[in-house]
Amino acid sequence: MSNVDAAEIRHFSSMASRWWDPRGEMAALHHINPARVRYIENAVGGLRGKHIADVGCGAGILTEALAARGAKAIGIDLAEASLEVAKLHGLESGIKCEYRCVSAEDLAAEMPGAFDVVCCLEMLEHVPDPASVIAACAALVKPGGDVVFSTINRNPKAYALMIVGAEMLTQLVPRGTHEYAKFIKPSELEAWCRAAGLSAIEIKGMRYNPLLKSATVGHDMDVNYLMHCRRDA
Repeated sequence: MSNVDAAEIRHFSSMASRWWDPRGEMAALHHINPARVRYIENAVGGLRGKHIADVGCGAGILTEALAARGAKAIGIDLAEASLEVAKLHGLESGIKCEYRCVSAEDLAAEMPGAFDVVCCLEMLEHVPDPASVIAACAALVKPGGDVVFSTINRNPKAYALMIVGAEMLTQLVPRGTHEYAKFIKPSELEAWCRAAGLSAIEIKGMRYNPLLKSATVGHDMDVNYLMHCRRDA
């Protein structure tokens, strides 16, 4: 429990009941989710039958989408209010997922090498020690398994779009969601992955279009980006 920012937990817990509202504060997350799921599915060679851990799952938007495509998905988070909403939504949707209030580090100690795929999306920029989470993700996945991260680059463009634009001017995401100093450069993420025994296979950018309410994956990594890694055998 040491690698947790209590203010971040309070912030996301306060929005738990509205997490699944596609027109609410988390609308942008709903909009980008189809692109995230397509990327993961293509990167890991399909989802059906695979045991997947969604680290930092919130209220389960990604977890449910993975399970809907045939994965055996478990979502973990430290915001209990969000997990309760995830469980309730699963009862309504009929999509079966498992949810646990546990840190990535503790789950890695309990279930080392248990997963075919580990996803950790839009979470690393919210913890005090991202390298510790990355090492836990590497420990959770089996040798030769896949890990997919997504986070936000640290540069003036990312600050202008994610904090000034998205939070202050347009309120696309709730104010206070991001802290610029916690944004992560791709070179930093790749170095932490390498230290944890993960090899970076691919890095792609993800661009969000608020007018079309959708996202695309491409080559522009200036703001949001995804990194597909594989655990060394």
